[in-house]
Amino acid sequence: MTARPETRDSGAYTPTSFVSGGTRCAAWHFPAGTDRLAGPNGRPVVVMAHGLGGTMDSGLAPFAQRLSVAGVDVLAFDYRGFGASDGEPRQTVRLADQLDDYRAAIAAAAQIDGVDPRRIVLWGVSLSGGHVLAVAAGRDDIAAVVSMTPLVNGLAAGRLALANGPVSAMAASTVRGYRSKARRLAGREPLMMPIVGDPGEPGALTLPGYRGDYLAIAGPTWCNEVDAALGTEIGGYRADKHAADITVPVLMQVADFDRSAPPHAAIEAGVKARAQVRHYPCDHFGIFPGQPYFDAASEHQIYFLTRTLAPSD
Repeated sequence: MTARPETRDSGAYTPTSFVSGGTRCAAWHFPAGTDRLAGPNGRPVVVMAHGLGGTMDSGLAPFAQRLSVAGVDVLAFDYRGFGASDGEPRQTVRLADQLDDYRAAIAAAAQIDGVDPRRIVLWGVSLSGGHVLAVAAGRDDIAAVVSMTPLVNGLAAGRLALANGPVSAMAASTVRGYRSKARRLAGREPLMMPIVGDPGEPGALTLPGYRGDYLAIAGPTWCNEVDAALGTEIGGYRADKHAADITVPVLMQVADFDRSAPPHAAIEAGVKARAQVRHYPCDHFGIFPGQPYFDAASEHQIYFLTRTLAPSD
């Protein structure tokens, strides 16, 4: 980790980096704007990353800024192969690597000056909302987890996709995904597809309204393409299997009309994790910055973390 900034202006951050699997991961450090949550061993720190194909400059900063103003440091990062991070191949979702990137980010966050290494919070959204559950399970150095509109069960997500979109489109994506995986195994370039598109177009997210919602938060390092083998990775994803092994407080934020990350699967995982579950009457992107429930979602995160992380007398 590079040195933390001297400024403690609300919302200010410093670009930094850490190494995961021998590759540089780009990160932003938002220092806490107040010591109100500082304990005898330092301040708590939140580690956050984006969901499917997302980058830290695509809607994470507003959450990080509000949390830092409330009294926690925040380390936001990009996975290997995405955004400002190094790594090849580019735009390829490898779940095991992303989980390891979270673990490397935890180790980096613990080294920030003034941070308490035993008060680390994991924060995730969509696909990373599942990652934080898997990473937190069985660890004793995590203080809390925030899981927002999480994708926790790949099979359930596939069923939801079938219910909301044409079978022909999903079949075509599946075939393309296996072709891309075969090309990778043969040492060839993967087949790519858009992350988001309009209905009827190829892409990972093509439900009505999703293209506009995603582009509204997309930052300059975001690229609208992903390895088509994504479906072969997500299909067997089961972050919910780890939920019962989490021993720290969990905030689960569920979009009740989510057409991408099945809300019933998230709620079931929340029950297993003994989580505090908050509900929002919106679709998947409804609690992102600029959307109707961003204020409520961020306020609930601050309330949860303030109570959970308040230093004992």
